[in-house]
Amino acid sequence: MMNKAIYFDMDGTIADLYGVTDWLSKLIAHDPTPYIDAAPLLRLSTLARLLNTLKRKGYTIGVVSWLSKCPNADYDAAVTAAKVAWLAKHLKSVQWDEIRIVPYGTPKSTVIDTPNGILFDDESGNRTEWEQAGGKAYNVDAIIDTLKAIAAA
Repeated sequence: MMNKAIYFDMDGTIADLYGVTDWLSKLIAHDPTPYIDAAPLLRLSTLARLLNTLKRKGYTIGVVSWLSKCPNADYDAAVTAAKVAWLAKHLKSVQWDEIRIVPYGTPKSTVIDTPNGILFDDESGNRTEWEQAGGKAYNVDAIIDTLKAIAAA
């Protein structure tokens, strides 16, 4: 049975990390600014309204996102802080139940509190892993429409 939980990846899903100028060279240089400067990839006021509606309907709402491929303890702390700050800035009305910023490559289904929910993620491997663990996963092309359908059900 699927749990009433909805999780979001950040980079390439709700935050346009890959649209930041020189994002890769900055990450390699342990510069967290691409995570701060990433533009939203969708209309976040609409997303926030839908998430708040779903939360009132009993859904757990969370983020599960990877750290950089270029880790070290100080950089990981800076990236985590940048991602949390991005969420606070862009989705300030959303009361997240979980925010998990985990090492690159970690199977996302293994680090959340409410398994067998829904994941929105731009990486097909993450979606496959999530579904093999019993959840439902969606690509990023219809986040708003999918959430509207869930909220209407």
